[in-house]
Amino acid sequence: MNILVVGASKGLGRAFIEGLGHAGDTLIGVSRTRPEGLVCEAEHPVRWVEADLMNPAKAAHAIEHAVVDDGLDTLIYNLGIWEESAFDPAYDFLDSPDDELQAIVSCNISATILLIKRLLPLLLKSPHPRIILTGSTSGLPQSGRPEVAFGASKFALRGIADALREGYRHQRLAVTCLNLGYLNTEDRLSTPRDLAAQRGEGQLIPVHDVVQVVRMILSLSSASYVKELTLPAILDERF
Repeated sequence: MNILVVGASKGLGRAFIEGLGHAGDTLIGVSRTRPEGLVCEAEHPVRWVEADLMNPAKAAHAIEHAVVDDGLDTLIYNLGIWEESAFDPAYDFLDSPDDELQAIVSCNISATILLIKRLLPLLLKSPHPRIILTGSTSGLPQSGRPEVAFGASKFALRGIADALREGYRHQRLAVTCLNLGYLNTEDRLSTPRDLAAQRGEGQLIPVHDVVQVVRMILSLSSASYVKELTLPAILDERF
């Protein structure tokens, strides 16, 4: 299986690169620069594509060129940016600069659509094509969050997923949207999960849990798929 992870240099994306894959699989990471010190399983190779999704068309072309020869089975789109003052009591939509709002829409929505358009012909050649979109609980109705551009972009991911399912259902394209709550990205996958789960005192999700969920999704047969999954922290009172 060839698995492409976009936004793979740190945090959850890095955990995907380090924690997914079996013998015979190939993991392909995408980020502006390749991170140092990756700890990956020895039985599968890891390749890297350096591309900046803030320039969506150029990046999509470069990524397509890098994977076209070997094909693609799974796309995990994990990239997303938010307002500088997001998730802070000081956030005020009216204070958000116009160029910041445009950058969020470009990176979180335009880049997603353009890259999927480029890679979809390759994915549909796979016997079991999958797209996994890393969304957010901010993209759910009554999420309790005020960040306008970020919230809108995560709502958009769910719309992208719905439209792709309808358009390519008969080609058996499995599209999953993960609605994730607040993550603990300080503790890497190498940190024992029980220790990472203590950070945030019940308000943060260790990346280990998200990796485990994606492992489950990738293990399913071609007869089923996970349409949407919401994973909040246990003490997140919004859910």
